[in-house]
Amino acid sequence: MYRKMYRQMQGVTLLELMIVVVLVALLTTIAYPQYRDFAARAKRNEAKAALLLIAQNQERFYLQNNSYTENLEQLGFDVEADFITDSESYVVRVVPGSADANGFLAEARFRFEGNEIDKCEFFRIDGTGARSSEPLNDCWTRTR
Repeated sequence: MYRKMYRQMQGVTLLELMIVVVLVALLTTIAYPQYRDFAARAKRNEAKAALLLIAQNQERFYLQNNSYTENLEQLGFDVEADFITDSESYVVRVVPGSADANGFLAEARFRFEGNEIDKCEFFRIDGTGARSSEPLNDCWTRTR
């Protein structure tokens, strides 16, 4: 009895295989764009966190020296000028010539080509805490 049943179930039909392929393709077309958006948001958050850390350290530096600095090493970072975020997506720096006794301007710039250039290529924060972004101006608050 088992021999007869085994002979009838020896493989997968082409129709069953094609149904599985269509389902996998459908799930991929739905999931992949969502994944890319999630990854882009995570990279943006990393850039924003780095800028907020620079701003916080600039305020500490100002309390001790009565001036802001362009030198990131003086703010506790391992580099003197620019540094790249952990995901290697943004270059973060204090804009040269912007740090003095009155304020500073720090920015994060997206390093690669793609959709992110059209959305949130630049993040900026200044000595007053004002935040801006380009080309879209809501990148600091946008969740999508």
